[in-house]
Amino acid sequence: MRAAVLNAIGDEKLELRDDVTTVDPGPHEVRIRVRASGICHSDLSAMDGTLPALAPGVIGHEGAGEVLDVGQGVTHLEPGDHVTVSFVPPCGDCPSCLRGEPNLCAVHAIAAFTTPRFRRGDTPLFGYAGLGTFAEEVVVPAAGAVKVDKDVPFETAALIACGVLTGVGSVLNTAKVTPGSTVVIIGCGGVGISVIQGARLAGASTIVAVDPVEAKHDIARRFGATHATTPDGLADVKAATTGGEGFDYAFDVVGIPATIRSGWDNARRGGSVVVVGAGKADAMVEFSAQELFLHDKKILGSFYGSAKVHRDTATMLRFWRAGLLDLEGMISRRIGFDEINDGLGVLKEGSSDVIRQVVTIE
Repeated sequence: MRAAVLNAIGDEKLELRDDVTTVDPGPHEVRIRVRASGICHSDLSAMDGTLPALAPGVIGHEGAGEVLDVGQGVTHLEPGDHVTVSFVPPCGDCPSCLRGEPNLCAVHAIAAFTTPRFRRGDTPLFGYAGLGTFAEEVVVPAAGAVKVDKDVPFETAALIACGVLTGVGSVLNTAKVTPGSTVVIIGCGGVGISVIQGARLAGASTIVAVDPVEAKHDIARRFGATHATTPDGLADVKAATTGGEGFDYAFDVVGIPATIRSGWDNARRGGSVVVVGAGKADAMVEFSAQELFLHDKKILGSFYGSAKVHRDTATMLRFWRAGLLDLEGMISRRIGFDEINDGLGVLKEGSSDVIRQVVTIE
């Protein structure tokens, strides 16, 4: 089958091959025909080493498709079912799952770094984040395959698998934004747009989108931002919308020290700073001991939107069906499998038209 292979960490392009195979599905695993995959900035982060990944391997972690085969013990899925895939499948039995924090389950995540999912001849290939959706087929834990109705377009379902759950989830699950709140979102890429939509769903009265690319400001307003500004203009918008006090909630969707610090500086005393962006392991953020004590702000990490993937996928689809969540509008480009590198290039350049690119795999 065809697959986009990362031969070495640091490679800027993927090798498109047609001689890759998957492993056979074992007990409690399923084989899925991938029909659509989002191109996420985390894929670039895997390629350049910002996020942990193994090479050689197949990149891609935001996908949807059709079940082809199920392994022994799989009872909730059958061939022909349509599914999204999750890069954090809940095992159901570990301390994180039993505490009600399945997004922190590490059981299958650890296995992803020890169990190759693909082969190229005699060479084992790993699937990024345990998936590898830049391939025509994947074999994944059945717990990470979330059934959706067959009338849900594959491109729409793929967006939910990562970007929407991460962004909307950070608002509804992690921060628990309350109606009437003031919110600032730093970074208006695909996940940032999902945070904006989440803030609108939560009933925030003021939603300020911050991005240095001014062409993204109209996009942010389209999805629910009440104000949009560059970083240089944020102080004026804060003064106008909060009287200079600061925002109830500040979301950083970039993941670098400067933007995390900006989130802190623009949150009010007693407010919440939510870190959604995936940063580097050695990127350090500085706070003084006095300001941490004196300002009583909450710093919240939000991994995968604190999502319960089966519950929250269904919730996002209900929002979508009710017209409260615009998923089709988030797709800026549909490209074919052979254009994956072009899509990654556009994303790497930070083009203003990128909301989410979706690879259709036919």
